[in-house]
Amino acid sequence: MKRPAWLPDNLVLLLLVTILLATFVPVHGRGVAVLDLLTQAAVALLFFLHGSKLSRRAVWEGLLHWRLHALVFAATFVLFPLLGLALRPWLEPLVGPTLYLGVLFICALPSTVQSSIAFTSLARGNVAAAMCSASTSNILGMALTPLLMAAMAQWVGASAGAGAVHLSWHTFEGIVYTLLLPFVAGQLLQRWTGAWVMAYKAWIRVSDQSTILLVVYGAFSAATVQGLYRHLPPATLVALLGICALLLAIVMPLLTVLSRVLGFSREDEIAIVFCGSKKTLASGVPMAQILFAGQAVGLLVLPLMLFHQLQLMVCAPLARRYARGPAPLPGTAPRTPVS
Repeated sequence: MKRPAWLPDNLVLLLLVTILLATFVPVHGRGVAVLDLLTQAAVALLFFLHGSKLSRRAVWEGLLHWRLHALVFAATFVLFPLLGLALRPWLEPLVGPTLYLGVLFICALPSTVQSSIAFTSLARGNVAAAMCSASTSNILGMALTPLLMAAMAQWVGASAGAGAVHLSWHTFEGIVYTLLLPFVAGQLLQRWTGAWVMAYKAWIRVSDQSTILLVVYGAFSAATVQGLYRHLPPATLVALLGICALLLAIVMPLLTVLSRVLGFSREDEIAIVFCGSKKTLASGVPMAQILFAGQAVGLLVLPLMLFHQLQLMVCAPLARRYARGPAPLPGTAPRTPVS
C-alpha cells in the first residue's frame, strides 16, 4: 500500500509518540541519572558510527569544490544567524524569550548529513559535494555552534530573560568528550569498523533514530516534571511553525538565485540548496543538552523539532521537482560518494 503524501515520515511519528510518552510518563528520581548516563553513551556511539561511515575519499573529492562549500558555510553559519537576529523585533514578541532563544539555536546549528545527501541524490544533484559539505558543516559546528549561541545570546540580552548560554571549559569538555572524540575515534578506526558499518546501514539508522528519541524523551520529560508546557498556548505553536516556514522561505529561494548568479551547475545548485537550508536534529538535540544544561531544554529544542519536520516536508517535493528536470549532459553526471 502506497504511503499517503500527507503522512509525516516515521521518525517524526516516533518523535510525536516519544513526546506523548514523556508528557504522561516522565522519568523521576534515580531514573533521571540513569537516563542521563544512557543518553551520553548513546550520543557518543552515534558520533563514533558517523566517524566510521564517512568516506575519506568522498571527503577529499568534495573538498576540491571549495566555492560550493563556502556558499553552504556562509548560509549555515552567517545567513541564518543574521536572519535570526534581524527578525528579533517580530519573532520574540510572538513566542517569548525562551522559545526565541530556541529559534536562535536553530540558526546556529550545522546542516544535516543523512537527509541532505538523500535529497540531493533523489534530485540528481552532486552527491559527493553534498556529503562533504554536510559532514564538514557538522564537524565545524561542534565548535562554531556554541560560540555563535554565546555571541547571539549576549547580543539579545538573553541573560535577562530566557537564560544565557554560558561557555566554560565544562561546556567544551562535554562537546569534546561526547561528540568530537568519538567521531575522531571512528575516523581512526574506520579501517576496521567502516566495512561493518556500511554492511549494517539499517541497524546504524535505527541506532541514530533511537539516540534522538532517547535524548528527546529526556528533555521533554524534564520539561513535563518542571511544568513548562502547562502555559504553552496553541497559538504559540502556530507562531513557531510560521517562523520556521519564514526562515525556509527566505533561505531556499535566496540560495537558488545565488547558485545561478555565481554560475554553479544544476547539480551543484541542488547540493547547495539542500545542504545550506537544513539544520541538524541528530547533532542539535545532544548539543542543546550540553549548552543549555540546567535550563528548559525541552522548550528550547521545540522550535528545532518543528523546523526539522517542516524542512522534510518542503524538501521532499522540491527534490522530486528537481528530478523531473533535464538530466545531466554526458560527462557532467553528478558525482557519487565512494564507500
